[in-house]
Amino acid sequence: MSLKIKVCGMKDLDNMLDLIKLPIDYMGLIFYEKSKRYVSALDAHFIKAIPGIKKIGVFVNASEQEILQKISDYGLAGIQLHGHEDPDFCLRLKSKDILVIKSFGIDENFDWQSLNAYESVADYFLFDTKTSNHGGSGIHFDWDLLRNYPLKKPYFLSGGLSAENIREASQISDPRLYGLDLNSKFEFKSGIKNVELLEQTLKNMNYEQVPG
Repeated sequence: MSLKIKVCGMKDLDNMLDLIKLPIDYMGLIFYEKSKRYVSALDAHFIKAIPGIKKIGVFVNASEQEILQKISDYGLAGIQLHGHEDPDFCLRLKSKDILVIKSFGIDENFDWQSLNAYESVADYFLFDTKTSNHGGSGIHFDWDLLRNYPLKKPYFLSGGLSAENIREASQISDPRLYGLDLNSKFEFKSGIKNVELLEQTLKNMNYEQVPG
C-alpha cells in the first residue's frame, strides 16, 4: 500500500507507545482546548522523545507564537490548521520550513475555487466533513464530491473513516490522495485508540507490521 496513515486525536502516553508499534506514519496531537481530544497537560518531553513516527500538531485559529512554541516543546514534524487561517498565515509558517497541512470542511456547497489561494502555501490539504466542531465528527462526507477538486495538491482524506469503509476509501481512484486520517471510529473513548482494531484493519489492508 502506498497511502500514508495518520492517526489523530491521541492524548494518552501508553496508548501512543502502543500505536508506534504499528505501521503508522503520522500521529496527530490536538492543541484545541474545546476538543474532546485536547492533549491537555501531557508530558511534552516524553512525547518529543517518542521515536519512529511524525508528530503533527492540530490547531484551530491559534497564534503563530503558540504554534511555534508547541513545535519546539513537543518536537512536532508539522502542523494541521483547522480554523480560518488565511494564506498569508500559512505562508509565514511554511517559510520557516514547517510542514503545513491545511484542513477544509467539505459538503455539497463547498467552494473548491477557494483552495486556489492556498495551493502554494500548504504542503498538503486535508478534506474533512464540514461540522461546527472543526472535525472529529465520525461522519464521512460524500466522496464523490472529490471529483470537483481542481488542483494538483496532494491531500489527506478524513471524516468517519472506519474499519468498514477504509478499503473503499483506499480504492478512490485519485493519484492526489496521499493519506488516510483515522480518528473517532477507532476509539474506545475520546482520545483512546483501539490499537488492536487498528492493527487488524491495517493487516487486512496489507500494511506490514513494523517490528516492535
